[in-house]
This record gives sequence, structure tokens and C-alpha cells, in this order.
Amino acid sequence: MTVNYRVGVDIGGTFTDIVLLGSDGTIHTKKISSSVDNYARAIVEGLTEVFAETGLSGADIEEIRHGTTVASNAILEHKGARTGLITTAGFRDVLEIRTLRMPRLYDIAWEKPEPLVERRLRRVVDERIAASGAVERALDPADAEAQVDALLAEKVEAIAVCLLHSYANPAHEQMIAEIVRRKAPDLPVSISFEVLPEIKEYERTSTTVINAYVMPIVARYLRALRGGLDRADVPARLLLMQSNGGLMTSEAATEKPMNIIESGPAGGVVGAQALARSKNLPGIITFDMGGTTAKAATVENGQVTRASEYSVGGGIMIGSRLLTGAGYLLKVPAIDLAEVGAGGGSLVWIDAGGSLQIGPESAGSTPGPVCYDKGGEAPTVTDANIVLGYINPGYLVGGAVKLNADKARAAFEEKVAKPLGIEVARAAHGAHLIAASNMIRAIRSVSTERGRDPRDFSLFAFGGNGPLFACGMAESLGMTRVVIPPSPGLFSAFGLLYADVEHHYSRTFRRLTRKADLDEVNRAWDALATQARDQLAAEGFTGADAKIVRSAALHYHGQSFDLTVPVPDGPVDDAMLRHLEEAYGQEHERTYGHRAGTDEPVELVSIQVVGLGIRLGGGGGVPERVRPTRPEPDAPPPRPAYFGPQTGWIETRVVRRSDLAEPAAGPLIVEEYDATCVVLPGWRASLDAAKNIIIER
Repeated sequence: MTVNYRVGVDIGGTFTDIVLLGSDGTIHTKKISSSVDNYARAIVEGLTEVFAETGLSGADIEEIRHGTTVASNAILEHKGARTGLITTAGFRDVLEIRTLRMPRLYDIAWEKPEPLVERRLRRVVDERIAASGAVERALDPADAEAQVDALLAEKVEAIAVCLLHSYANPAHEQMIAEIVRRKAPDLPVSISFEVLPEIKEYERTSTTVINAYVMPIVARYLRALRGGLDRADVPARLLLMQSNGGLMTSEAATEKPMNIIESGPAGGVVGAQALARSKNLPGIITFDMGGTTAKAATVENGQVTRASEYSVGGGIMIGSRLLTGAGYLLKVPAIDLAEVGAGGGSLVWIDAGGSLQIGPESAGSTPGPVCYDKGGEAPTVTDANIVLGYINPGYLVGGAVKLNADKARAAFEEKVAKPLGIEVARAAHGAHLIAASNMIRAIRSVSTERGRDPRDFSLFAFGGNGPLFACGMAESLGMTRVVIPPSPGLFSAFGLLYADVEHHYSRTFRRLTRKADLDEVNRAWDALATQARDQLAAEGFTGADAKIVRSAALHYHGQSFDLTVPVPDGPVDDAMLRHLEEAYGQEHERTYGHRAGTDEPVELVSIQVVGLGIRLGGGGGVPERVRPTRPEPDAPPPRPAYFGPQTGWIETRVVRRSDLAEPAAGPLIVEEYDATCVVLPGWRASLDAAKNIIIER
């Protein structure tokens, strides 16, 4: 039988993770240092090493699925394309005015980030379309040409077009796009009607500009990656993970790169969703901790929680998720993630008041933690865990990375323990607890602040450092169950293999539910569904392989913000609209703690459709059982580990994952190629049928 392989690739700030999964269930993993100067190089070099280790070749690879941070990095570093914006007269400064949302309510020193398009590259045309779609003032073609010529003279690398109420009538935007394509055929152009045909001027303008800003960057990256793969004789199709947890082709990502801005963290959540469904877990909180950041998300009743918009480039959000506005708003569906600056490489430091602090600055992969012995001098969270005895200095990444424990201890003693006047183990344990408390804020952001009690959920931990912290965090939160999947340190890459191709479509459609024209509503949803099916058919998904899922954004009449609820299959009739009103009321109560009375009118704000391309029976064709090809080493001997001033040092048993076929009580340390799991005293660890580690109080 011919065995085909699918590859998942996830790039982090420290490591690039590669997972090769065969159709027979065999799995091979590889973890290598990220090549920050050219992320594509690490992918090609990593695959070449995998081929050498396994005897496979590029011809055996059917598909490569990739989560990338190249687009978000371009925004964070302000290294996107030189972008011009054409908008309606009177709306030139929408990017400056933004909204009234503030990330820090009482910080009078906070300043808005500089717009991605400087003012002299924001041009206006004298036109006006009403909210109904009627043309109040026609666009003069000569005026449009003059503004395009002015931007071309400035040598812009991309143009965004966002005119007032174009979601209701795109004729003027399409006219400007045609002029740009005639005058500069190779220049990327992004028009808001194609990007986001919805109300709210700032959100639509910001999203359209971000799409244009990263288009040339993403196109260059994907060309370089494709070229490197071709030179390595890997002709496989390339799919990109979207921020919403679905996949899209590299061609589609080049046209709408706004959908892959936050593609990096999505893979692990999608994988966690698949395993939650297989284990019938009603609710899980995912916890992904790598070298730079830690991220949390929720999966309820098998469904990933998604946000309809998020900010990018505003730094790491360590406070309330309700305080937004720090970065550049992107109104596209995305997995609802909370992120904090706490990873293995996060720096441990003492502030001016003498308090111990963690991050958000990180040592990254270069120079890395002190124990990496690459020139790093500032102690990090990884150095703290070395001092505590949690991490084996000789077995990081299966022994490929040797750690200098003496240097880590010396750095902690000199820069943390002595200034605080405490012993080094207690200082390291304090750093470990502070890092954990920072990450608990992320978990509360996606649970408590969303009206969910974390004690009702299981904690699903992965990433290179997630299993090390998970048990202690669960104890602090009152959670009683922790799940550690196989290959946890590479699980974000593995999770890519569970994703389906997805295309999201929406349009503003403001109607009071009790006064809506049912035929009009059905026609609008059918039009979006047709658009989704046509796109899927162009990519080879037809019949049972193409699935349409509907949703609707609603609010009580007069509200400024809306919530999204699923829309069942079938025609939209009076009973369906009553169902949507009730579903919205329930979601409002769950999110905000209250709901209006039944006499309060509900307004349909926008309609949404997701086109799913499902291959090989769904779930990306991942076999039910996987068989790692990497052999487990012999179990190391016990070693002392420090569990706090009350417990102190304990001679702790070190085991392999397979050893947990017989349940064992903590304290325990589980060592694997890609991660280390710490089981605290008072907890018990075992393996389930799918080789997940289950840790219970």
C-alpha cells in the first residue's frame, strides 16, 4: 500500500516545529531553531533533515500545512509595504480618529500607534453613496485618476480603497480599482467591498489597509517558500492556516493575507478541538506556552470560541480582554485567544521597587536563555526551571540541545537571589510562580471574563513549556483535570493536520427580525452560500466535500456592539427568526450576565457564511491512532526537584510517557523529546487509550 505523508509546520520565536504524518498513522517529528532572517529557510532545511532521517523524499509528501507569523511580524515591526489609501472626502483621518476604545483607561500618557498609512499617502475623492446604496454624488473618473496618479508618483507598493457605504454599492470602488489595474497592472490593490462588505468605517478601513499593507510581504514570503520547496524537490501543495482555524491555499492567502495574520497560534487550538471531540470533553481551556508567549482559548461542546475582530500590533494584552484598542483593528473571524508575554525565554528581572518581574521581553532563540550557553546573560524562565530541577540539562529536544545548568544557577544567584536576599531555589520558584500567575490571567480572560467558570473545564496543555506549568496552574484555578496530548511541544504543528479548508463570507444586512422580508433574507444568505460553493469548487471541493455553515450577528435595537450565533440549516421563516432572537438572548446573558425582555426588538446586523472544504472523510484525514517513529529513551534516574518552601526538595521520579500505562502519583517528571511535564504532589497521572496523559487531582 502506498503511504502518503502530510506535513504540518509551525514557526515560533525560538523553534520551528515540523510534523510528518503518514496515511498509515506513522508520525515523525522535528524541532529546529527558527531562522529569523528567513523563516522559509528553516522549513526547507528541517524537511531535508527529516528526509535524511526517514529515507523519504519530496515525492512522498502530499500536502504541506503551514502556520506563519510573517504577516503579523510585518505589522509589529512596521515593515509592511508603502501603502496608499483612497477614501471619500471627509474621511481622510479615520485611521487617526479610530474609535473611543482605550487599552488603559487611566493612562493619560498612552498614545495611539502611528497609522500604517501616513497622511500624505491618504487621498480623497469627491463622491457619496448613501447607506441604502443610492448614489448621492457620482464619482468623477478624472478625479479618481488624479488621486491614483498622485499615489503612483509617491511610488507606493500597494493601494487600499475604502469609500463610504461601499458595502451597499461597490460601483465607485470598482471603478477606482479598474483605474489602478490599468495604470499599474502589477500593483497590489485592496478594495473594501471585496475585503469586508460591512458597516463601521474605522473597522472596514483598518481591515482593508492591513490587507494591502501585508500583501507584498506575504507574496514575497510565499514565493520564497515555494521556490525553496521546489529546489528541494518537494512539489506538494501548500496550505496556510488562517486566524479563524481553517486552511486556505497559498494563492488565496496572497490575495487576502489579512486572514493569516494570527495563523501561528491557531493550529494547536484546532488540534485540541479534535481531541476534545474524540474524548467527548464538553469544555476545555487550551494552554499553549512556547519560548516567547503563552496563549489560552476555549473549546465548548466541540466548538472553538471565535472573536469577530481583534487588534494586531498593539503589544501583548496582559490585562482585561474588555480593554481593547491598543493596536490596529482587524475585523475578520479569529480564534478568540488571550496572550501574555510569558514563555521559556521570558526574562526574569527586578524592577525599581525591588519586585520580581517576568517578561514581556524575551531572550528568543538568539542568544536565548543563559543555560543555552550562546552568550545570554539575563536569567529566564527556562533558567529558573533548570535551577528547580524540572528540566533535564542533557535532554532538551531529545538531547540535541545541551544546557549549561551551572551558568543558569550562577546567573540566577547573582542577578535575582542575592539582590532579593533569598536562597537561589526560592528565587527560582518565585519566578516560576510569577510566570504562572501571569499566564493564569490569560486563562481567566477567556473563561471568567466570558462568563465561564474555569473549574467546569479541563486544562489542555501543550507547547514546549505548557505541560511544565499546567498542573500548578490548574491547582491555582481550582481545576481538577489536565490533559497533555502526544508530542505536546510540537502540537501546534500537529494540530494543523486536523484543520479543514475554510472560506468566510459576510455582508451587512440590517433588518429588524420581526419586520424582515423573509424572501429577501433567504436570497441574501443564498447569494453568500453560492459565493462560498464557487470558491470551494475552484479548489476541488464539491458534493459532500463542500459544506456550508451559516451564522448571524445580532444586537438589541440601538446597541453598538453585536454577538454572533449559529444559524441552523433550512429556509429562514418566522420560526427561524424567533429561534435566532432566543439564541441571541441566551448568548447575551452568558456573555454579559443579563438579557432584555421578550418585547425588546432584535436587529439582524450582518449575515455570515463559512464554506468548508473537507477531504478524506473530514478532519484532514488524520488516522485515529498515530505511531511515533522516534523511539523512547531509557527512563532517567530520579533527581531532586524543588516544589516550594513548604515542601522543599524532593527526590522525584522521572518517567517516560509509556510508563504511565500504570497510573502513578506525583511528584513526577515526564520527559519527552519535545517537552517536559511536571506532576505535582497530590496529583495522579495516567495514560488513556489515545496516549494522552491525564493528570487528575
